[in-house]
Amino acid sequence: MLRATVFALFLLLAINPAPAKDFDYYTLALSWSPTWCGIERNADEDQCQPGRRFAFVVHGLWPQFEKGWPQNCGPAERLPGKLIDAQLDIMPAKGLVIHQWRKHGTCSGLKAGEYFNELRERFQAVRIPARYLSPTKTVEVRPADLINDFIKSNKGLTADMLSVQCGGKRGGRARLTELRICMGKQDGFDRCGENERRSCQADTLVLPPVR
Repeated sequence: MLRATVFALFLLLAINPAPAKDFDYYTLALSWSPTWCGIERNADEDQCQPGRRFAFVVHGLWPQFEKGWPQNCGPAERLPGKLIDAQLDIMPAKGLVIHQWRKHGTCSGLKAGEYFNELRERFQAVRIPARYLSPTKTVEVRPADLINDFIKSNKGLTADMLSVQCGGKRGGRARLTELRICMGKQDGFDRCGENERRSCQADTLVLPPVR
């Protein structure tokens, strides 16, 4: 009987690896949309259609541990169509909205509407430097300079609260894929944990223009 109880507990933990609210900080992940849309298989994504001129968009708001993260802490509340549509100005793909809620939002301890309100407030709390708002020409910048641009534009933000992600590295150049900004559980910016320690090692970041 005891062994059966222990086994049942093990299964429960495996399915729901972390209780809601049991995390240390948030990571706000901002994707560089032109890089995503420049990948051939992504050309038909909602956010990549002609006229949808996105630069930084929200990939997700992730509850994080200092090392590792909770995920799929369901059961996931079904998202109403109106709630999904309301996110598309900053998170421009319906499948992304649903996926992020199921994988990460369910671990926040918030209801769906509350989670997406929190996500939007966190995004709006970040001031995007002017050169990255809607560039019509390719931007080339060192990872350290991208970080410094955001630090200068956001009071209280420091380098250990940011992580630059890149892909398609050739020589010393790579395309910016994502900027991750670590934030406190309640508000404000916070120091990143081990999850964000791996940052882009390219000499030069290439940011394709908005089209």
